[in-house]
Amino acid sequence: MRSPTAADLAAGRFGVETDFAGLSRDADERVSVEHIEWADIIAVMEKRQKAKLSSQFGSHLANKKVAVLGVPDKFGYMEPALLELLESKLRKLLKARL
Repeated sequence: MRSPTAADLAAGRFGVETDFAGLSRDADERVSVEHIEWADIIAVMEKRQKAKLSSQFGSHLANKKVAVLGVPDKFGYMEPALLELLESKLRKLLKARL
């Protein structure tokens, strides 16, 4: 529930266009080359996700900013503690773009 919360928060609070997709086989929507080509910034929650993204889409990430937010997988969708953590991390990530 981290990614949908981050996408909704970034769109609502910071006014950026967002999308989200997963890397796991059971994700509702899996990351594709089209997602990567569309994005200016790609945010992942954990270092292992960045490594997996790099191994699956390495050549497509050449000119992309991939940021690790460092958000543990222990929150529910729009949980107040998750919102607080994400707001701080997204503000820092998007600072140059705002």
